Amino acid sequence: MSSMSLTKIRFQGGVWEGHVTGAASKPNIKVLHRDQAVDGVELNEGSGPDLWELKISVPTASISEGVQTFLIIDDSSDVTLGEFTIIAGEAAVDDMRAEVDLLRAELDMLKRAFRRHCVETT
Repeated sequence: MSSMSLTKIRFQGGVWEGHVTGAASKPNIKVLHRDQAVDGVELNEGSGPDLWELKISVPTASISEGVQTFLIIDDSSDVTLGEFTIIAGEAAVDDMRAEVDLLRAELDMLKRAFRRHCVETT
């Protein structure tokens, strides 16, 4: 279990920004989109103790019709710290598609963790 927390600051100009707290040393953060690692992730020391500034440049190739969900993960513990969603194309009647896409992304992460667990315990 990760003791870190993530707070969204803003999403503007294709860059998602947030603060990571609760890590004394630089945490190992990864961002996944459709179960693939996203490039363009910056993590810099913040102005306070245990504060880290996270910037994620959304790759233009990942912006397409429909719902796109990005998972922000503590790679050391494989715990999801947060997520953000982009909806493009026809306006969504409600956010149900985003919720289903998020559930799919989390299910993929659970499958990976379960498979890793099975390999490690055999």
